[in-house]
Amino acid sequence: MSEKDLPQLKLPLIHQRTVVAKSRMFEIETIDLEFSNGARRQYERMRGSGRGAVMVVPVTDAREFLLIREYAAGTEQYELGFPKGLIDPGEQATEAANRELQEEVGFAADELISLKQITLAPGYFAAKMDILLAQDLSPSILEGDEPEPLVIVKWPIDDWCSLLDWPEFKEARSVTALMLAARHLGLWS
Repeated sequence: MSEKDLPQLKLPLIHQRTVVAKSRMFEIETIDLEFSNGARRQYERMRGSGRGAVMVVPVTDAREFLLIREYAAGTEQYELGFPKGLIDPGEQATEAANRELQEEVGFAADELISLKQITLAPGYFAAKMDILLAQDLSPSILEGDEPEPLVIVKWPIDDWCSLLDWPEFKEARSVTALMLAARHLGLWS
């Protein structure tokens, strides 16, 4: 199947956008839409900064993934996942990925490979994240903005499937990144 096999759809007409709530990180807006068949609906969505974000899957020469264990306020517990962060104004995704690597795991990458850009709950949240694979790592530390030191976890690449069963490894973006990296590295086809 290819994109041309899918029916072409006309985007709904946006009649009005109204910001109904705002925090330092998000805006919540309602959008009044009219679909091509005349149906009208009002949707709510969170608008992010529009800057985008990155998630990086670092791979060491010893064939290990580098993960971080950090507190997640949304779940009120520690989560195991890959380094991630917002793209700063003026940065490209690869630059942000290399910066986040240095801030969160203390390495820079000589090779960054874009695996995929994903959306997060696109029905309600206007955010995109670039997932990148980082290889040819060398020690390099930048100061980050984390409130406490992050715990770095080395996970053998050849044991990647058991990471899916690890209780703290459950964030959908990290699971997606692991699957994309495993496919790219030829661990499964």
